[in-house]
Amino acid sequence: MKVAIVGSGFGGLSAAALLAEKGFEVTVFEKNEQPGGRASVYRESGYTFDMGPSWYLMPDVYERFFAEFRKKPADFFELKRLDPAYRIYFGKEPVIDVPADLDRTFALFDDLEEGGSEKLKVYLASAKEKYDLTINEMLYRDYRSIFDLFNGKLLLQGAQLHILENLEGFVNKSFSSEEARRIVEYSIGFLGGSPKNTPAFYHIMSHIDLTLGVWYPAGGIRAVADAIYRLAESSGAKFRFNEPVDRIRVDNGRATGVITAQGTFDADIVVVNADYAHAELELLEDRFRTYDRKYWESRVLAPSAFVAYLGLDRTIAGLRHHTLFLDDDWEAGFEQIFDPAKAAWPEHPSYYVNVPSQTDPTAAPEGCDTLFLLVALAPGLEDTPERRERFFNQVMDDLESKLGEPIRDAIVVKRIFALDDFRDRYNAYHGTALGLSHTLFQTALWRPAHRSAKVENLYYTGHYTHPGIGVPMTLISSTIVARELAEHYRL
Repeated sequence: MKVAIVGSGFGGLSAAALLAEKGFEVTVFEKNEQPGGRASVYRESGYTFDMGPSWYLMPDVYERFFAEFRKKPADFFELKRLDPAYRIYFGKEPVIDVPADLDRTFALFDDLEEGGSEKLKVYLASAKEKYDLTINEMLYRDYRSIFDLFNGKLLLQGAQLHILENLEGFVNKSFSSEEARRIVEYSIGFLGGSPKNTPAFYHIMSHIDLTLGVWYPAGGIRAVADAIYRLAESSGAKFRFNEPVDRIRVDNGRATGVITAQGTFDADIVVVNADYAHAELELLEDRFRTYDRKYWESRVLAPSAFVAYLGLDRTIAGLRHHTLFLDDDWEAGFEQIFDPAKAAWPEHPSYYVNVPSQTDPTAAPEGCDTLFLLVALAPGLEDTPERRERFFNQVMDDLESKLGEPIRDAIVVKRIFALDDFRDRYNAYHGTALGLSHTLFQTALWRPAHRSAKVENLYYTGHYTHPGIGVPMTLISSTIVARELAEHYRL
């Protein structure tokens, strides 16, 4: 059986590897010059940047994925647990390092509020319980009806999942200090949401973050993408780069291949890892779309981003491998991202700085630093060179003030990547960096389906589908699709 895969992000790479391993004849079409999708790599003057994902979380999911090939992550890259896991600047102060081990984290929470360690133990016990339920009963299943969502253990435990309560309310009942609350809330950003619009069920992120730990693969996230790319190739998958798909061919209600500028490629199955909205609205005729333009306009999109890739000719003392700068009024920041009436380039943004060169000597020349600076933005904002440069200097003013040292005079490499780049490079709908937020009605059954409702043998994988945003989630999405296809064709 011939499979055409559209896009080589983590979803496309993992689907290619899994399907080729199961005996399918796989060809991947990628519009850009390299594999990885949003996990592309940018290199200049000895500096190397992971352009997208920079956090390695949920190591158990990676272990499970590589086990499909009788491998383990250590066969491809070395993992280091970061300690501290990350640093947080709360305004100008305090500055808190979140440690790698739980005993020190419990002690930290006792410093933040009375009885903080006991509160955190209760919170993390709940998070672990929900995480175990999620991994064992929810994430690796497809959902096609409400009966798939609530049955068996899920039906028995559904009331305990806190799906009707938002994360903000749940956290506020659990902790009293602003610092403690933000430590357990900040990670919701990995799901492209805010504490107000994300179900409390997602407090599982604190188990992922504080218990399972924050890791770094030697060579960066690009080493993970390369490992899966090599797995796919070694299993027989073929890749065609710089060849965007112009159309998904449909004959008699069945996907029969893809059309590119180089011609028509026949296939028995088409798997789409390209931006879901782009694929539905641009690659299919109206009558073959499961989700029309009105559907996409009604969705809650995850943020876009302003990203600065900076190569410095010296190192910066006040940063850690991961550093978060949380504005005093971060609620207003969420409103500027998720409230269409208030959408704007923020005046006082919270932001994230990644310094992989602190851990990885291949990221920058000796004695230098590689910085990845990210600010979440509302998708669909006007994006101009002048707006970008003003915003860059606005954020750098704040960063230099908080660190107490200049940075701009050390910049020897600079590249800005923002809304229009996400749209142009990745065909991202309204320039979103992450797809759809994990609101209640954009979770599990209510995310766009893995299988087209209008076209036979047309499937989708990636962060728009269940289980959602993040590299581990896209690996699971492809696992679901590959399993369904293998079962259908008895491979």
